[in-house]
Amino acid sequence: MADGILLAVLAAALTASPAAAVAGPPGQLPSGRVVYVVDGDTVDVRHGARVERVRLIGIDAPEAHDSAKLDRDARRSHRSKAAIEAMGRRATEFTARRLGERTVGLELDVEQRDPYGRLLAYLWLPDGTLFNAEILRAGYAHVLTIPPNVRYASHFKRLQQEARAAGRGLWGAGVARRGRRRQPRVTRCSG
Repeated sequence: MADGILLAVLAAALTASPAAAVAGPPGQLPSGRVVYVVDGDTVDVRHGARVERVRLIGIDAPEAHDSAKLDRDARRSHRSKAAIEAMGRRATEFTARRLGERTVGLELDVEQRDPYGRLLAYLWLPDGTLFNAEILRAGYAHVLTIPPNVRYASHFKRLQQEARAAGRGLWGAGVARRGRRRQPRVTRCSG
């Protein structure tokens, strides 16, 4: 009988929705107030008297501003810079709606700063929602796993797959088609 219950619990855990994979924030976290949304994956958080630029771990939202990264993303994805910036504005708006002027818990991972000096964190909302996961679930960011900060990597991958399959956010059919650069047709001439 106990084996049957154990198997039922394991089966339920394996088939549970990805949203249920993260139970909630781990213990007491340092907190701060979001005072500025830079873009979809970067915010400024006031922690005491200090304002920290925080880069969200495990995600990458499209660029909302002209930059070398925007140029690289345009070449890699074969999308126009204007199309990527438009998607970046949508991701920024999503982040601003959910995080603007809110108090968040900051969960750190192995590496605490990136090469630009930004604090690397998972952001927890007061209701127990992991924002990094929420933006992926809504389809406004892609997974970006940079070891050793991999605490929620498999969970994030499942959420991205779910958003893509459902056509949410940036994975929507209209968004996917808009901004794609037309590839030149190659015709061969017989000589």
